[in-house]
Amino acid sequence: MTDPFVRPDTNAFLGFLNNVPWPKMHELEPAAARAQFLAMNDVADLPVGELATRRDLVIPGPAGDIPATLFDARASRAPGPAVAFFHGGGFVIGNIASHASFCAAMARALDLPVVSIDYRLAPECPWPAGPDDCEAGARWIASSPAVLGRTVTSLIVCGDSAGGNLAIVTAMALRDAPAAVPVIAQLAFYPATDTTIEYPSYNQFAEGYLLTRASMDWFGAAYAAEADHIRASPLQGDLAGMPPAVVITASLDPIRDQGRAYAAALVEAGVPVVFREARGSIHGFITLRQAIPSSVGDVAGAFTALKALVTEAEGERVMAQAAA
Repeated sequence: MTDPFVRPDTNAFLGFLNNVPWPKMHELEPAAARAQFLAMNDVADLPVGELATRRDLVIPGPAGDIPATLFDARASRAPGPAVAFFHGGGFVIGNIASHASFCAAMARALDLPVVSIDYRLAPECPWPAGPDDCEAGARWIASSPAVLGRTVTSLIVCGDSAGGNLAIVTAMALRDAPAAVPVIAQLAFYPATDTTIEYPSYNQFAEGYLLTRASMDWFGAAYAAEADHIRASPLQGDLAGMPPAVVITASLDPIRDQGRAYAAALVEAGVPVVFREARGSIHGFITLRQAIPSSVGDVAGAFTALKALVTEAEGERVMAQAAA
């Protein structure tokens, strides 16, 4: 097998990362791993930038209050769609702060409110705490609570990695038991979709590309999910009737093939899909846009594809209301 293509800026970042003398993720306690992830984020990602609204929220959850933050390029807006965002981090690390720059960029690019949901993390709160919180958060946004300050007419779910998994699982839950407004689109960056099968990329990129097999095993042991349950491996479920999707993978990612398989399964189920792969890039690139500048283009392309799906879906929703 020939060596895979690696972008020059990705290669430079990996060269730095693989020579930094800090401990590996799986060698740390969860609190230390979270701190390390935030420290890398501070130097690897772009500043949050200007926003008209950045407001902390509290969502009633199944086991207590769920912190959340509203990101919006506007101070106020007419009724319209809103994004429920779920951060990545293997269900163990990451929070609102680690993905604040991305959420702000999404709010500006889509001209939509984005609510980032700080779901409970493992191992303190193993599966299904995360899916429970994310579903509760999405339903809360859909209900247009007064504290949100926006009337929500439809939902978009979005997430990266573990958050991509949670976005898909949430979309399935709201398909089967609808919320106050429909989910009209999903955007999943390098999602974890199926832990029942060891796909080829899992071994091909097990070392040297940021996300390692050892770290994935550490995340999985902490999350303690029932592997073949659809709230852990949504690819094992029925995908018919899922909302239109944009699925983004990275070619040098150990879970690349799970994202590819999910996109293909959506097509087989008759769900409209836009599939893009960031060739020569690695897992986690949406929060590495300063360290890997070419990632800015990958994210912008994903937003452009999603905006088209949202425009089409909103048009269909308005026409259906008019005909009713």
